[in-house]
Amino acid sequence: MATTTNSRTENPAHFRDSGKPGRDCPLCPRLAAFRQEWRKKEPGWFNAPVASFGPKDAGLLIVGLAPGLQGANRTGRPFTGDYAGDLLYRTLIEFGFARGVFAARTDDSLEMVDARITNGVRCVPPENKPTPLEINTCRTFLTATIAEMKNLRAITALGRIAHDTAVTALGARKSAVPFKHGGRNAIGDVVLFDSYHCSRYNTNTGVLTPEMFRSVFASVRDYLDDNQAITSAALRSGGKTG
Repeated sequence: MATTTNSRTENPAHFRDSGKPGRDCPLCPRLAAFRQEWRKKEPGWFNAPVASFGPKDAGLLIVGLAPGLQGANRTGRPFTGDYAGDLLYRTLIEFGFARGVFAARTDDSLEMVDARITNGVRCVPPENKPTPLEINTCRTFLTATIAEMKNLRAITALGRIAHDTAVTALGARKSAVPFKHGGRNAIGDVVLFDSYHCSRYNTNTGVLTPEMFRSVFASVRDYLDDNQAITSAALRSGGKTG
């Protein structure tokens, strides 16, 4: 299975192919202004649109909401530097979607395994609340990210907003695919799995427990393993499955 190490925002000239906005993306004025504000306050932080982390040929894409101010916005890697990443990467390592040591910084030894992580909104929003217009605008990059993943079989959406924007990016109607923790819906060739977001607030209030989170990724693991077994059997039989 493919692996990759740290992912950085690519040159703006390549964003159409990579699904990543350039470092100075101007499409959302409010987010661009907030970015500039924090570049002045913390010039050593990343303070730019955060690129996806993981290989393009992965079978799983995990979609979050947006970079955290002192997490991915600071470090430049999704879910790195705040509590949500502690739970997420621990769970991914447990189920074989990552390996190495997660130390909440980009120079750790963490590698993704047949999985990729991205956000529905690539820039940090004020108060961690992107507007509907910003979500719609940034979906261009999510759609491009999905399109470039030729082996994509599953998406795990972390939270309702990530779910809704992923459903729209896949070409389905939100009303036809409602969000539900532990939910599973097939949209074309991709199966969408839902989880409450792994934020500190959700875990502190009991909305999401580590066991609930593990259950979602156990289901994803089982689905991808079964899918791989079917594909391998078909290849051995010359493409025939029955």
